Amino acid sequence: MSYLKNTGFADRITAQQDAKKAMLAKFKPKAAVQDPDFDKREEQRAAELEAVRAARAEAKEAARLEALARQEAIAAVKRAERKERKAAEVAEQRVRKEEKAAAREELKSLGRSSKASRAHQWGNLIG
Repeated sequence: MSYLKNTGFADRITAQQDAKKAMLAKFKPKAAVQDPDFDKREEQRAAELEAVRAARAEAKEAARLEALARQEAIAAVKRAERKERKAAEVAEQRVRKEEKAAAREELKSLGRSSKASRAHQWGNLIG
């Protein structure tokens, strides 16, 4: 029973203010304890991030170099095929020239014989 304590108006007001302050103090944010290794952890995170970035850059560069090497190999194969094709064409042309020269020689040798035999030979060469 509060009336038995002989409390006055001023005492009740101060008690109320103290209770209000205590209640508000519960809701105030408490001071956070800072980790002493906070700076070290930040440096460690930065170092890990840099290492990951470096690894990615190396992998990207390796992939780029591998693609370039593949393209060079394909180009080299194409060049070799082109050279082989040209060499085959040149050989074919030589064979055709030699055949044509042999046919000319044959016709020249036939030139002294009759016209009918020459015409027959020309027909064989053309057809």
